[in-house]
Amino acid sequence: MNDDLCVEVPAATTFRIRWAGAQWEAEQAMALRRAVFCHEQGIFAGDDRDETDARAQLLVAVKCVKCEGDAPGIVVGTVRIHEDEPGVWFGSRLAVHAAYRSHGKIGATLIRLAVSSAHGLGCTKFLAHVQSQNVPLFRRLHWNVLAEETLLGRPHHLMQADLDHYPACLTPRVGMSTPGRSGT
Repeated sequence: MNDDLCVEVPAATTFRIRWAGAQWEAEQAMALRRAVFCHEQGIFAGDDRDETDARAQLLVAVKCVKCEGDAPGIVVGTVRIHEDEPGVWFGSRLAVHAAYRSHGKIGATLIRLAVSSAHGLGCTKFLAHVQSQNVPLFRRLHWNVLAEETLLGRPHHLMQADLDHYPACLTPRVGMSTPGRSGT
């Protein structure tokens, strides 16, 4: 399967969720993170990048614009994952463009690929510090709350994925597709 494979769905859009591989994907993902975490939420001033970015794998949700050749799409969602210690992985900086949040599956599919691809790389524990308003989504995706905490001045929950619900993905560069709603 081609890493850039997109399938057009009549009257709808397809989103390809995969590990970022192209420079344009990384650039758009970082711009989306700045838009969400710096401008919209005001959590960071100017930029949200930190030392974790140097060792993290970036995942993207790409809205296919032209599903042919190497034509770039539009990054509408992103998350990063990294191994903190042998077998222990973290996900962070989950962001979905405001216009695509009502779609409902972009964030969930990013989470699924994040955990499943780490699972394929030997993950035995997958954790995330989740903003409180996103806890219901994570619970629906088989995550458990370990602790309530305050990070960056905001309420968060330390959560752990139930790996039994995340089969190992050995093709994260190919990723997963999710159909969009008509008109998205």
